[in-house]
Parts: sequence; C-alpha cells; structure tokens
Amino acid sequence: MQLLVTGSIGIDTVISPYGQADGVLGGSAVYFAFAACQYVPVRLVGVVGEDFPAEFKQTLASKNIDLAGLEERAGSKTFRWTGKYQDDVNKRDTLSVDLNVLGEHGPSVPASFADSDIVFLANSHPALQRELLSKITKPKLVVCDTMDLWINIEKESLLETLRMVNGLIINDAEAQMLTDKLNVVEAGEALLTLGPDFVIVKKGEHGALLLTKEGPIAIPAFPSKEVRDPTGAGDSFAGGVLGYLAEQGRFDRDTIRRAMVHGTVAASFTIEDFSLRRVEKLGRDEINQRVDGYINMLQFND
Repeated sequence: MQLLVTGSIGIDTVISPYGQADGVLGGSAVYFAFAACQYVPVRLVGVVGEDFPAEFKQTLASKNIDLAGLEERAGSKTFRWTGKYQDDVNKRDTLSVDLNVLGEHGPSVPASFADSDIVFLANSHPALQRELLSKITKPKLVVCDTMDLWINIEKESLLETLRMVNGLIINDAEAQMLTDKLNVVEAGEALLTLGPDFVIVKKGEHGALLLTKEGPIAIPAFPSKEVRDPTGAGDSFAGGVLGYLAEQGRFDRDTIRRAMVHGTVAASFTIEDFSLRRVEKLGRDEINQRVDGYINMLQFND
C-alpha cells in the first residue's frame, strides 16, 4: 500500500545530559519517514527553506523515501527548534522555535501522490492537515497527530479534523487536555466519540494504550538502557505503526496491536542517539530481532 506523510521538516539543536547536537536534521515527518521506510516506500510531503542543507536532502534521498513532495521554497527559511532535556529526560524545555516556512502556506501535493492508500497527518495546524487530505482521492486509512498548542488555540479546527480521520495517535497529557479526563483510559474512550475508529495514547516510558470500541489494549515500552535523545520518539513510534500496517494491508484491531509493537521498537532505536544517527544505520533484520526479543519478553507460561 502507498503510504504518505506530511509534517514538519526542520533543523534542530538538542541538548541533553549526554551531550549536544547542533543544527541536525529533524522534524515530525522526517522521524516518521525514517521508521516507516523500513516497511514500505514512503511519500514525503513537506516544505523547507532555501537554507536547507544539501546533505540533509541527500540523507533523505538515501532511504526508501519519495521526495517528489519536498518543496524547497525560495526566499524562505527552514523551521528551526532548540530544546534541552533535563536530567530526567522525560522532561524537556523548548528554548527557541522559529516557525519560518511553517508559518507560511502549506506545501503542494504532487498529483502522483493523490492515490495514496494510507495518510499520516503528522503534527501541524489542523486546517493544513485537512487541506492536504483534500488532495488525496480515496485513502483507505487516515491517521493524525496533534499537540497542546492546537488544543489550546485551535480546538474547534482540531475537532473538525478528528471527524475526518480513522485513527489518532496522541500522548497522554494531550489526551487529558483535549477531553478534560484525568484517567487515560477514560480520555481515550472520550476521544473515540469525536470521530476516530481507534486511538493510540502514547505514555512514554510507560508504553502505549490502544482504545477501540472493543476495549483497551496496553503494551509496555521497550526497556532501553540508553536514552540519549528522546526527540522524535513519538513520530518514530507512529512511523513503525503505520509502516507495519501498510506492509500488512490490514487495519483490524489485532493488526494494530502488532503494529504498536513495531512502533515501540522503532522508538527504542531512535532514543539511543542524537537526531537520526542511530536509525540512519538501522536495517530490517535488526528491527526484527528486537521485535522478537520484545515479544518473547512479554510471553509467560502458567
């Protein structure tokens, strides 16, 4: 199945207790694409400025990623973000954000991408998410992400987007904020009433929760020894989930549950080094080996 992602493509500076990475490749669509392309080719739709380094484009082109939807906009600058992780790397401070090209109109969608089967609307303005979706002819599965900013200032627009998607991937704090429910299970169930057929609530080091009308399914996080840079972990998780679903060509509850295992493993690789350094070198055999180990870890005999 043809998989398309749209979202941010940026230049990040990341500071953590383990070091610092300056001016590295980042963005929600990038992390998603690097995880998902291990399963199927990925169509990338995004926009960068004329300052986007040529080596970053080469890095993207070296993977199974179709860059026909990558717009390099003259006279504009690429989105930039600087963040610092505390000693507890679950806590992060955003030091600076320059929206630059992301504050302009959205990217164009190539006509050749209109037949995409699966669409992931990574975090961006809800109106831009709907605008891109309108360019896709007959998608079989549409999943979106969001963030606290849009919940706070564009809630009605976000709710309109949720009525148009099949699935939502969101973190626990955002789920609670959007629904005014403190209990994560209750929050997930409330989100199902807003339009999606399924909701995946990410809980960081505590794993993830799948909510459908049949009830909840919980899976733990992979027990990682090294967490150097959590940036992009959530988008890598989504990439693993949607990549696996595209490969399987099925979207039933059990397949989504299995996809979450692949998403969890994808995120576990991303956090092991700064930016894309770890996942750039990653191969499917290594992914499968960790998936098998993760599944074995969860099995037990009476």
